[in-house]
Amino acid sequence: MTTAFSPDLASARAGAQRIASAWDDAHAATLDQPQLLLYRSNLLGADKEITNFGGGNTSAKIVMPDPLSGEQVEVLWVKGSGGDLGSIKLDGFSTLYMDRLNALRRRYRGLEHEDEMVGYLPHCTFNLNTRAASIDTPLHAYIPHRHVDHMHPDAVIAIAACKNSRALTASIFEGELGWLPWQRPGYDLGLKLQAMVSEQPALKGIMLEGHGLFTWGDTAKSCYENTLNIIRRADAWLAANGRTPAFGGARHAALPQQERASLAARLMPVLRGKISKGEYKLGHFDDSAAVLEFVCSQELQALAALGTSCPDHFLRTKIRPLVLDFNPDAPDFDALAASLDAALEAYRQDYAAYYQRCARANSPAMRDPNPVIYLIPGVGMLSFAKDKATARIAGEFYVNAVNVMRGANSVDTYVGLPEQEAFDIEYWLLEEAKLQRMPKPKSLAGRVALVTGGGGGIGQAVARQLLAEGACVMLTDIDQAAIDSAYGGLVKHGGADAIATVRADITSEADVKRVLDSVALRFGGVDLLVSNAGIASASPLQDTSLAVWQHNLSVLATGYFLVSRTAYSSMLAQGLGGSIIYVASKNGLVASAGASAYCTAKAAEIHLARCIALEGAPYGIRVNVVNPDAVIRGSRIWDGKWKEERAASNKIEADNIEEFYRQRSLLKRSVLPEDIAEAVYFFASEKSAKSTGNILNVDAGNAAAFTR
Repeated sequence: MTTAFSPDLASARAGAQRIASAWDDAHAATLDQPQLLLYRSNLLGADKEITNFGGGNTSAKIVMPDPLSGEQVEVLWVKGSGGDLGSIKLDGFSTLYMDRLNALRRRYRGLEHEDEMVGYLPHCTFNLNTRAASIDTPLHAYIPHRHVDHMHPDAVIAIAACKNSRALTASIFEGELGWLPWQRPGYDLGLKLQAMVSEQPALKGIMLEGHGLFTWGDTAKSCYENTLNIIRRADAWLAANGRTPAFGGARHAALPQQERASLAARLMPVLRGKISKGEYKLGHFDDSAAVLEFVCSQELQALAALGTSCPDHFLRTKIRPLVLDFNPDAPDFDALAASLDAALEAYRQDYAAYYQRCARANSPAMRDPNPVIYLIPGVGMLSFAKDKATARIAGEFYVNAVNVMRGANSVDTYVGLPEQEAFDIEYWLLEEAKLQRMPKPKSLAGRVALVTGGGGGIGQAVARQLLAEGACVMLTDIDQAAIDSAYGGLVKHGGADAIATVRADITSEADVKRVLDSVALRFGGVDLLVSNAGIASASPLQDTSLAVWQHNLSVLATGYFLVSRTAYSSMLAQGLGGSIIYVASKNGLVASAGASAYCTAKAAEIHLARCIALEGAPYGIRVNVVNPDAVIRGSRIWDGKWKEERAASNKIEADNIEEFYRQRSLLKRSVLPEDIAEAVYFFASEKSAKSTGNILNVDAGNAAAFTR
């Protein structure tokens, strides 16, 4: 084992380039002390080489006036419970009186009473701050330096997770970095950090075995630069001293990219259905270079079985991943799919046995025993969780774990978190209390919706409604500019994880398959199809060309058939039921003179929906129809030739078209895109769980369209 810190120049330069300082002195000069803490935190959190999403903590001890007495007091500003350093704002920090935190020493009764110390933290709150203090607060409070960072860099954790991490730390950092054995974060660890820093004042940081890094400085900038320097040293040493090839070398070659994506798109709905019986799950696919290197390696099975080392990684990814039985050298999807039930059941039994071995008298009840991370040799990694962001972040954390395993095994022997320690974190009563405080899931949480015609007014309104109710939404439209514009508005409502777009022509069988593959790869499958793509035309029968006739039927009948057939097949593969909603038209029930092609195609939609409702009922797949009439505002159809044609047919001015339709309705009201979205939501939700084959008119009242 190499024990000297001797990175070659190329390795050192590579590490420095990846982990470069982004500090701007000119900008920093305009900031006060809390703002400098925020600036430092955002810089650190923005670089995944430094810490992962939601991981790490930063703090600053700031002297400021007490709002009650006016006296100058020392206040600890520290990242509060939850939140992410990269996106945190000032209100994400807890603020606590340092004198009260110091007074807590008199209340501490030892390791067996660790958790009760968290209950005292609200009594230390400064300025009535409502941001809850995290369990890491004592770790920052008692380090006798003004600015403190606690990060989880892959390079540092790789050394921390080595069997000989203590000796390596001493050698690599030449005595400038202290080392503490693994211990769950809490009050006692805070006291140990304080003792080590007080006894060794020359230290620049402390390594926590299997966990991460503490660093500090007298100013926000010196703390930031100290953190980066330590990470660079770790990164450079690993690069200079690591054995190659990683993970014992390759056992398999990765499948070509398109084959990987195709297999994942087929597998994800099947797998999602098997793990979503109690709670809908959403999926994420990763076939990045780091993942492929690991899943194709000789040591995949052995290392995966060890689990992760850093508790932040573990909390997101569970005790260990599930490695699926797949041979990319002789790919057989059917065999892979057939093996899932046995593999999942074995994992669940193993998880239950782990729970039974480690549970304490006061442990919370066993949680969902399904895996979170799924590794597929030659293909990549799937991650499934209750929402898309959590699934994506879990995958990112496992990539961090892969990087840690690569580094540790290249210089020593990787050591995972001990099983009992892992359990005590996963089922920590404080973590359970945090879970119990989570808000109740929204009505469509975990559901995936595909909305065709997503660039138009109705499509966007439907997407907004479904996003507001917790669904993930894939928008598709033939007009790329329209869905790009729609995405820009909708991402503000649902967040980037919950909304995606793909351009497609629904009259193309190949395009429709590509859309459903995209939905599966992005979210794991599909539960809701809102078939909303539309065109319109009007002309007397004798003037209706064959091309116009065929175009109406192609989009409004054939297109709806193709999308429905493909989404229906995905729903069958999942085995979770589903809901298909057609946005048809009043004209599907009531003929209009001068619009034979359009009316006929809309009538075909309604009858197709009824046919699919008959076939889907045994599988819990419901099919219903929403019939709008004259939804003019926000409509791309009404902005075009259709308005002129309908105005001419009704012998009115085009500018009077909305008023004409309003006065024609029984209720004398305009029908808006949001009205259609409400009706779609009704059929998408459990509110209509006992409805299929139904029609809901949203037309402000039209006696001729009353269903019979």
